[in-house]
Amino acid sequence: MSETLGDRLRKARKRVGLSPRDLARESGVSYSLITKIEQGERQDTRWETLHRLARVLGTTTSALITGGSADRVGIPAAEPSGAWHEVGRALADTGSDVAEAPTVRGVRAAVDAVTREYRGGNFSGVATLLPQLIRDAHALADLAPEGAALRMRALTMAGRLLTQTRQYDLADQALTRALRQAPDARTAAAAVDLRCWLLLRRGHVDEVRELAVQWADDLEPRMSRATPTDLAMWGWLLLRAAAAAGRDNRPEEAAEALRLAHAAAVAVGRPHQLLDLGFIHTWSVGAVRMQRAEYAMVRDRPDEVLRLSAGVGVEQMSATNGSRNRHLLDVAHAQVRTRRYAKAVETLSAVHRDAPQWLPHQRYAQDIVRLLTERRRTLTPDMRRLAEAVRLPL
Repeated sequence: MSETLGDRLRKARKRVGLSPRDLARESGVSYSLITKIEQGERQDTRWETLHRLARVLGTTTSALITGGSADRVGIPAAEPSGAWHEVGRALADTGSDVAEAPTVRGVRAAVDAVTREYRGGNFSGVATLLPQLIRDAHALADLAPEGAALRMRALTMAGRLLTQTRQYDLADQALTRALRQAPDARTAAAAVDLRCWLLLRRGHVDEVRELAVQWADDLEPRMSRATPTDLAMWGWLLLRAAAAAGRDNRPEEAAEALRLAHAAAVAVGRPHQLLDLGFIHTWSVGAVRMQRAEYAMVRDRPDEVLRLSAGVGVEQMSATNGSRNRHLLDVAHAQVRTRRYAKAVETLSAVHRDAPQWLPHQRYAQDIVRLLTERRRTLTPDMRRLAEAVRLPL
């Protein structure tokens, strides 16, 4: 029989000569949680918790989690609904038969409209528009030279939305098609970037490290000749590599990837967008700072998160920017960890106001609200509203 997470944790603990109470004291993870993991009573342990255990035990997080078996720790998939069935049917339809021949102008306008809806946080609107866009873009790819690039953008947008809403199997299907049909390496990088995000959400950090590092190495530009687009693409892949290495308890790898990403951002200078390649977020020094703050939260350094956040410049970002809002969740988590409960409620309430369709899909937000409510004897109306928004039973 294959080993479970609890089996591997127990063996690693015994190998370094620690009792469960010793491990609890040195890692900061509660004794009761450690015993529940070892006894197989907890199957939903967060990455941050396992990272702290792995650091004390002198192993990588992925080795502790997988041990060569299939079980993973990640954000669970959501049940598919009617809207996603339509997107799935469009992805499965490899023919180009549409009622009316699409035009480059029409498909480009549709891609731009879907991008605006996504950036505005209207996920239900994107889900409604995507099926026809995917079919039209696929048909156009056979009719016009520009069609392949537009099909790539339609597929990456589908992969982005499906990953965000935890429709993981469909996201994998969309990104596999995008990577296979990419007209060149530069546009393929958009699909690789999103695949790394999908794998991170599913808990496959070891695969993310390999994929991101491989593509970053292949695309590494010569700084003296590189265009802003080349540097930005390279930088995004380095941030994915840093995110995976940080979660996998590989601090040297994470630090080196962040150093190179920062160099790429400084070389670009001004914020740079890659919308024509399917990227939604803007490449900038702020993006690197947000990743540094996320890594600080993974290492359980809330004071460092709050210090780094002061230099991110979230006030200059769109209120519906997913990276910005993900960073604000790190800020809220750090505020809870440092007992700044009123500030945490204020931060979470602002995210809910700005991105009401985005927040319910964030398991991380639910964990933060749970931690907040557990630490307060009396819940305020704002706390109750946040619990309802993230679907946390009280």
